[in-house]
Amino acid sequence: MSIDFESLKDKAVVAAQTGVTKAKEFTESGIAKAKELADTGVARAKELTEIGKLKVNNSAEQEAIRKAYSELGKLYYAERASAPEPAYADICQRITDAMARISYNNERIADIKAAGQISDEEADAAEAEAGCGEDAPCCCETQSGESCCCEDKDEPSCCCEDKDAPSCCCQDEDKPQE
Repeated sequence: MSIDFESLKDKAVVAAQTGVTKAKEFTESGIAKAKELADTGVARAKELTEIGKLKVNNSAEQEAIRKAYSELGKLYYAERASAPEPAYADICQRITDAMARISYNNERIADIKAAGQISDEEADAAEAEAGCGEDAPCCCETQSGESCCCEDKDEPSCCCEDKDAPSCCCQDEDKPQE
């Protein structure tokens, strides 16, 4: 039995060429698929970045709306608090009551300072120690008419250790602060 090496050689060359051709096709399709996936990833990242930017812009616009609502409410209260329209009477009364409590608290502070000969610096130090004031995570500037970040009782930035305490600045306006 004689082996035809030339025939085997030709068959091996054809098989090798077929293998190389298929490997090139596979590599080219793999490269094309990888490029397609990379392009898709880049496009998705751009879309996600755009969504993030738009959400940040929306937050800024919501803050602008909140400030405008606050200004509108302050203006309405300043002009109409003494005779509000019925739909606004309850809200105006809550503001008036809160202002009265603030005024009362300020009078008590002044009386306590005068009786104990406490300086403003000592009172400020006590306020800071209690968790309120400039260094507190909460603005608590409700006395100046600014809105307090504690208006949302679930807000974690409240300066009060016990939100259920009567003295908490986050309490409903209907509950007196002691």
